[in-house]
Amino acid sequence: MLDAVRDFFRHARGCGPAGSPTPAPLHVAACALLLELAHADGEFNDAERAHIVAALARHFSLDPDTTRELLSLAEVERQHAIDHFQFTRHINAQYDLAQKMVLAEVMWGVILADGQVAEHEAYLVRKLANLLELEPGYLAQAPD
Repeated sequence: MLDAVRDFFRHARGCGPAGSPTPAPLHVAACALLLELAHADGEFNDAERAHIVAALARHFSLDPDTTRELLSLAEVERQHAIDHFQFTRHINAQYDLAQKMVLAEVMWGVILADGQVAEHEAYLVRKLANLLELEPGYLAQAPD
C-alpha cells in the first residue's frame, strides 16, 4: 500500500479505479498538512474533518469520491512522514504567495474548528509558516 502511495506522488494527475481522477500530489501534500494540524492536539473531531472536506472540495474543485480518496491518501502519507518538508516542498514549488496565504487561512480554520488553540497547534503552525516561506508571524497569529 505504501508503495502505491509513493508511486502516486511520483506522477502528476492520473486516473484511479474505473477511470476516476486521482488527486494531484500537490493536493495530497496540502491535505496532509491540514490533517497534521487537525491531529496536533491529539484528537481529530468531526468539526475539523468537516472543515477540511469543505476546504478541499471548494479550493480543489473535487467531487465527494475524489475528496474521500484524497483524505485517505493524505492520511497514509501523514502517518508515514518523517517530517513536514516532503509536503511543503510540493507547495513551495507550485504555489505563489497568495495561494500559500489562502492555505494558511484554511490551516487556521482547522485549528479553530474545535474552538480552542492547543499549545502544540500553535507551535506547529509557526513551524509550517517557516517551511512554507511565509513572513515570520503570518501563521503565528489567527486571521481577523
